[in-house]
Amino acid sequence: MHIPDGFLSPQTYLPAWGLAAVAWWLAVRGLRHRFDEETIPRLAVLTALAYGLGLVMLPLPGGTSGHALGVAPMALIFGIVPAFLAYSLVLLLQALLFGAGGITALGVNALTMGLAGATAAVVAKRLAGRRDAAGVCIGAWLSVVVPAVLLALVLGIQPLLGRRTDGTPLFFPFGLAVTLPAVLIPHLLIGIAEAALALAIWRHAKRRKWIE
Repeated sequence: MHIPDGFLSPQTYLPAWGLAAVAWWLAVRGLRHRFDEETIPRLAVLTALAYGLGLVMLPLPGGTSGHALGVAPMALIFGIVPAFLAYSLVLLLQALLFGAGGITALGVNALTMGLAGATAAVVAKRLAGRRDAAGVCIGAWLSVVVPAVLLALVLGIQPLLGRRTDGTPLFFPFGLAVTLPAVLIPHLLIGIAEAALALAIWRHAKRRKWIE
């Protein structure tokens, strides 16, 4: 699901970097005095899991790839802000060390997979009320599907943002008719696996009293 360098126009990635930078700054400010000696290693474990999941990528038609995210357990256990920051770090390391995703696309990837994915998981869980298992599963599923839709939209509008004199796109060449089904349909299924993983982690966290 990572968008690599070269696929996005400057009209896309520069504003996304600006929005992400503001979100990171606000997130860091909001985390002061929030972490303790027990929370940090727990979050680190789930961050490492998300890092590993993001490297197991399934190539998909339309020029992208699919993978589980692992952002939902972080968001459901620790909250949206820690999950967003942790997943942004995951994306940065994957881009620098393995070429999974890109630096120019980091803002888009972080806002969609990190922020939107974490928010979708937490909102769905809260709407589910006391139905913990259902809320976790739906939230985890949405944490994959919502970013997939957003990334498909971002990729699909790229042909409209820059063309050569002969009419060929300067950046990502496929429109929404390709990107939406190519990205979304596989992630509807990947989201099911994400839900099962998130539920297992959630139940483990409850047993270990990570969650009140």
